[in-house]
Amino acid sequence: MDIPVIFSNWSGSVRTQPHTFLQPATIAEVQHLVRTARGSVRPVGAGHSFTPVAAGTETMVNLDKLSGIVSVDTDRKRVRFLAGTRLRTVPGLLAPFGLALANQGDVDPQSLAGAVSTSTHGTGLGFTGFAGTVTALSLIDAAGQRRDYSLDENPELLRLITVSVGALGIIVEVEMQCVDAFDLVAEEIGGDFDEILDNWETNARSADHYECFWFPHTGRAQIKRNTRLAPDAAHEVGQRPKWKEFLDEELVGNGAFAAALAVGRAVPASIPYANRIATAALSHNRYRGTNHGVFVSPRRVRFHEMEYAVPLADGPAVVREIRSLIDRRGWRIGFPLELRTTAADDVALSTSTGRESMYIATHVPQFVDPQPIFAEIEPLLRSAGGRPHWGKMHTLARADLAELYPRFDEFCALREQMDPQWRFGSNYLKKLFG
Repeated sequence: MDIPVIFSNWSGSVRTQPHTFLQPATIAEVQHLVRTARGSVRPVGAGHSFTPVAAGTETMVNLDKLSGIVSVDTDRKRVRFLAGTRLRTVPGLLAPFGLALANQGDVDPQSLAGAVSTSTHGTGLGFTGFAGTVTALSLIDAAGQRRDYSLDENPELLRLITVSVGALGIIVEVEMQCVDAFDLVAEEIGGDFDEILDNWETNARSADHYECFWFPHTGRAQIKRNTRLAPDAAHEVGQRPKWKEFLDEELVGNGAFAAALAVGRAVPASIPYANRIATAALSHNRYRGTNHGVFVSPRRVRFHEMEYAVPLADGPAVVREIRSLIDRRGWRIGFPLELRTTAADDVALSTSTGRESMYIATHVPQFVDPQPIFAEIEPLLRSAGGRPHWGKMHTLARADLAELYPRFDEFCALREQMDPQWRFGSNYLKKLFG
């Protein structure tokens, strides 16, 4: 059934009014709509990308009704999902099998297909992003035919198509390499930012999961270090009380933060002072929880984001250049930079393909125009060979991207072969791959 809709992404940076918005309930319906839809077809998940990567002006397709587990290989711990399954529902689906996703990011509204297709990731040098854990997928091509790919039968082709931002077809099933369920012991502390950067790689290698949030205009940052353990393993650290969780994540992490941003919007000169108060108030938290309960935090304050993956060894120097730029320009930035890491993988268009990476994410509040700031920070990231997250703001086009990915031209050739009429195209995708 057609659903009239104006599509807006989560941050409000993208708005479009497709003439048709469809939510098929079966794979056969996906095949039918591809064969019969007028004009181009763009798949969209949660709308959590900050770019127009999922936006379309003709037909947009959302797979929320294609959700759940298709099959479980308990011996190999591989789980096949319908592609519209949201990350937030995965823990409950896997719990009866004693399994979990190997890693997660800090938000979970995305669909599995969207997270995989945009090279979404968490943090931890022992782990890849979502795309690196894909063992098989199925998509509907421009002719409405189902195509199946797997690590067992055609690994090179699977690795070429896994991150495709919907340019090759509509992904309908994704098989993921899962792991035994695990808990996390979380440690959250404040530290001197220069010391954190000086010891970045050492600290990242010494922890299962390591990340940092730095508020501009301050000399301190918050470190988050997570340690994995079996659910039945004894540990002296217990669960965080519900009241403390509410205090940390809702009252402070969202409520007080939103209030500080509102004051900063009215009085920009107050932002450095507010940031210093925030970092001075950082508490030392240690608590235990389920993996998804620790990885994921509510993000109710909306923002715009640019994130690049740079080679791990170069990351701290790039962050220092960004800090110097902020100081020189006199910008007032109330949102923190987020710093994370991942292992290298062999997925062709993964932002960590072939190298361990530090991810540097810059944010500004939703009410701030990000372009003046991002336009000056981006060259610093690019000069280090940085690769932009496919779902976050950047200005790169095909010629730029071809210099960053060894298999980029091979992907573009495959896209041309599979969809010469740009059935799954848009002006934005033509900029990336045309």
